[in-house]
Amino acid sequence: MKNALWQQAIAISLLAGMPAVATGSELQLAGDISVSGLSSGGYMAVQFHLAFSDRVNGAAVIAGGPLYCAQNSLATAFTNCMGKAEAKPDLAVIEQYLDNLEQQQQLPSRQNLQDDKVWILHGSRDATVHPNVGKALYNQYLQWLPADNIEFVTDKPFAHHFPTDRATGTACDVSEAPFLASCNYDAAGELLRHLLGKLNPKASATTGSIWQLRQSQAGSQLADTGYAYVPEQCEAGEPCRLHISFHGCKQHAAVVDDAYITQTGLNYYADSNDLVILYPQVAVSAVNPHGCWDWWGYTGGQYISNQAPQLQAVMLMAEQLSAKN
Repeated sequence: MKNALWQQAIAISLLAGMPAVATGSELQLAGDISVSGLSSGGYMAVQFHLAFSDRVNGAAVIAGGPLYCAQNSLATAFTNCMGKAEAKPDLAVIEQYLDNLEQQQQLPSRQNLQDDKVWILHGSRDATVHPNVGKALYNQYLQWLPADNIEFVTDKPFAHHFPTDRATGTACDVSEAPFLASCNYDAAGELLRHLLGKLNPKASATTGSIWQLRQSQAGSQLADTGYAYVPEQCEAGEPCRLHISFHGCKQHAAVVDDAYITQTGLNYYADSNDLVILYPQVAVSAVNPHGCWDWWGYTGGQYISNQAPQLQAVMLMAEQLSAKN
């Protein structure tokens, strides 16, 4: 890992019975959680939002689509949830399935979403996930919370990536590794501002630490190690909020090094706004060769429920970071 901050990473064990913070300090994470994600991470952000809507108060989605769009089928994922212009997620069938999950107490009530904030960005030049799929996500959220609580950005000529105002990213009209583009657009600030309200200006440099987190949990197919960016004041015990950011396919640390963890812009706002940013990581496998989050069912049919292995594993990390274990 080349980044100097990355070299300073603090190892933390999240195994049962061991302390959450190796330094002896405890993070004081207050308030509800917010989430965001790109592509498969955008799908995952929606899944996490709904599965834990009693604890999550907002979600930001870049280049993603509706909850349960794939309906536990990779064929449906390719047909209705990705780059085809004729893609048409079946929101009525999905809503019926969510009703059943609620009745089985595998999802909390969607009434929890009424006061939440949602921010959706879908670039008009995205050929990986068609803009129609992003529109379906917007329409899905309109079923659950007031339109005034949703910001839907569709007028940007962006390809499939996380747009930034940094000068060192890829070209804005292409989609290529590490999928962090120079677009003269601060997506990190825009999404955090909508989810959290008024923000202090971002810091000119990051001064916090990157912590390594052990992600071991049976069936989750996560990488052995996840990461969290922790500002100095949060590490010192000041109250801070938690934001979880889900990477996209081909964007986990084993492939792009620390790029997603350090270059979206989120960490700069974390320093100036008392935020801890959790960056969970997916592992590559035979059924998931590109390191995507499970938005079509490769970990099992209940992948969107509050019992789903990946959702449970990420919430476990959030709880242990919060010193609630």
